[in-house]
This record gives sequence, structure tokens and C-alpha cells, in this order.
Amino acid sequence: MNAAVRAVVRTALGLGMRAQGVRRAYEGLARGDFTDLGARDVGGIIQRGGTVLQTARFPEFAKPEVQQEALRQLKAHGVDALVAIGGDGTMRGAAALHRLGFPVVGIPASIDNDVFGTDMSIGVDTALNTIVEAIDKLRDTAASHQRVFIVETMGRDCGHLALMSGVISGAEMTLIPEMETSAEEVAVAISQAHARGKTHAIVVVAEGARLAANALKEKLDGMNTGFESRVTILGHVQRGGSPSAWDRLIAARFGVIAVERLARGESGVMVGLQAREIIATELEVVSKRKRETDLEFYRMARMLAK
Repeated sequence: MNAAVRAVVRTALGLGMRAQGVRRAYEGLARGDFTDLGARDVGGIIQRGGTVLQTARFPEFAKPEVQQEALRQLKAHGVDALVAIGGDGTMRGAAALHRLGFPVVGIPASIDNDVFGTDMSIGVDTALNTIVEAIDKLRDTAASHQRVFIVETMGRDCGHLALMSGVISGAEMTLIPEMETSAEEVAVAISQAHARGKTHAIVVVAEGARLAANALKEKLDGMNTGFESRVTILGHVQRGGSPSAWDRLIAARFGVIAVERLARGESGVMVGLQAREIIATELEVVSKRKRETDLEFYRMARMLAK
């Protein structure tokens, strides 16, 4: 997100505009927590994880009176247009401001990759690299002790992170919310891996999967798979760290194009990636739909694990 903030600020300045940042997202917007941002203020942040502007969940922004207060604060601070960077909740807030007549363009940032209108959101690639690095390290222990490691990833109700990390880490099984998988199916896959001479197994479980990681361990412990099982919940370590080169690049592209669209008088859209092109999707559409996980990768993961 910092790479996107940097790109927004410097593009705005390059077009002769003044740039301000809002601290703590919509909460700060409603409370008037604004700060002027110059080129040097966003220097040295491109390699930092998280966001220097900080963020916060603010469900109160759904209230019309809170939205009106945000509009009052924007006008009081001389702001003519807004770039909103974040996930589905951020896009719903941006759509609300657009409906009230305020110019806004959205930029998708969510490691879950569940934002509709883009192939990839900011943060997904970095999170995937973190997950795969962790699995690679766990594999060393798993092989040494002949164990199954059940690795839980983030992603809420979207299985993208788990599915992609399962494919690229060579997991024996991947459990995602979009597909129902029984403990018996997992046990068969692990037993077959053991019969083929494998000294360990990796099972990746999305946090929103119907069979949770700890529940799966309990069931596997009562079955004869040939391996002991252990659970590792990666948690919020997936959300931090220095952003990958790809994330920095796509964040920069999103930031530049978002400001350029606002400068041309466009509003009410979110910029997103489709193949190699940057496209725009109406915020009303983005705020009402979820990006679906490509289940072709699920078939691929099952085939490559054999």
C-alpha cells in the first residue's frame, strides 16, 4: 500500500495538484485527520510493508450521517477528489461517497484477493511469497521427522492464498472454502504419498475452509496415515514484511492511473489488473460482488500432488 500512496502523491504533484493523506482510513476521514504530503514525505516508504497512513476498520461509515460528516471534512480541508486504497469494505465506502457526488477512484489492496474487478490486488504476491517460504522451511522439519504439517493460511472466505500456495509449494492436499473436502480424502492422499515413499506431507488449509486445521489434525490422529501430524497457523505474519517487486510495480501502476483518471474527470471506478492491462470497473459493481477463486487451479493442485 505504501508504494501506491507514493505513486498517488507524486503523480498528483506532477500534475500540479496538492496531495493530502488521511490517517486511519474512513475513521480518520470522518474525524478530519488529514496531513499534507509532499514528495519527500513519501520518500523511503516503497520498501515498507503495511501503510504509513495506518488503517482501521470503521463499520460506522455505513451510516449516512457519518458519510455526510466525511464530506464536510473533505470540503473543509479543500480536497476535491479521493483515492481509496483497500479491500471490499474500502470499495463499499468509496461507492457511497461517489453516490453522494464526491469524485473518487479505488485501488484494490487485499491479500485475500477477493476484490472483484482485478486479477490481483496489492499484497497478494507478497503474502504468497511469505507463505511459500514458511512451507519450504516446515518441509525440512517434516521430512526429518516423517510428519504431516497442516498449514493454515489467511483468506477469510476466499481460498485463493491457500490454493496458489498449495500449487507452488507442492502440497499433497489443499482445503479451501469453495470445495468440500473430508478428513478421509485427506487421509487417503497422505497414505498414498507414504506408500509412494514420501517421507513427509504438506496440507494447506484456508482459514475459511469447512474443515479447520485443528479439527483436521484431530481426525487424522485417529487414522493410520503413516505420519504424525502437526498444525502451523501462519496468522498475521502473512500480512507484513517488505513488499515483493511485483507488488511494488502493480501498486505504482494503480496509483499513477488512479490519479490520471481523476484528473480527466472520471469517478466512481476502481482500477484493476486484467492480464497485463489496467482496466476500470464501476465501484457499484465492485462493492456488490466478490472475486471468485479459479477452481481450475484446484484440479491442477490435485493432479500435481500425485
